[in-house]
Order: sequence, then C-alpha cells, then structure tokens
Amino acid sequence: MNKGMKVKASAGTWRAEWIAAVSLAAGAAAVGYLAYKKFLSKDKCCKAMVNPHIQKDNPKVVHAFDMEDLGDKAVYCRCWRSKKFPLCDGSHTKHNEETGDNVGPLIIKRKEA
Repeated sequence: MNKGMKVKASAGTWRAEWIAAVSLAAGAAAVGYLAYKKFLSKDKCCKAMVNPHIQKDNPKVVHAFDMEDLGDKAVYCRCWRSKKFPLCDGSHTKHNEETGDNVGPLIIKRKEA
C-alpha cells in the first residue's frame, strides 16, 4: 500500500511541475512574440502613410521647378499637410505639436553674389 501512495504523490508532483513549466514557456513565448512585433517586424500594414491626401490618384507625387522660376527664395512643404502643397503654409507647426515630430520646410534661397 505504501508503494501506491508514492506513485500518486510523484504523479501529482510531476503534474504540478509540468503545468508550471508549460505556463512559463507560454509566457516567455508571448513576451517574445510581442517584442518581435514591436521592434523587428517590418509589416507595411502597420506603418502610417506620410501623404494623407495629396494627389492620391497618382502612383508617385513629383514636382519639378526651373531655378530661374523660383525668384530669390522658395519654401517647400515636407510634412505633406500644406493646403498650398508643394509650397509650405506653416502646417508643419500644428503637425509637430500633435505628433511630437520636428519636421520643417525646405527653404531654397538664391546665393547673394
């Protein structure tokens, strides 16, 4: 009878250890997966678009200007929020406040001789 009690006790201990090991492995796997998704995953679906609304029907937005047409100074938008795009209207200020970003305009000046 004593032998039977030892078997039951060892089976109960084995089961508790097994449950603890599986729980620990599952927790480590969950933490590893979440860390991978946060830091290493390159999913395109989760990245925010830079251009929210400008010429969305074109596959690529391109603007070209002749240097002679620019005058003494030209200020271009780099935040994609300007109502006068491609020219800057200062929309980056609000964008920076809302997002914590630090984007500003591209300023092109003619060199003074």
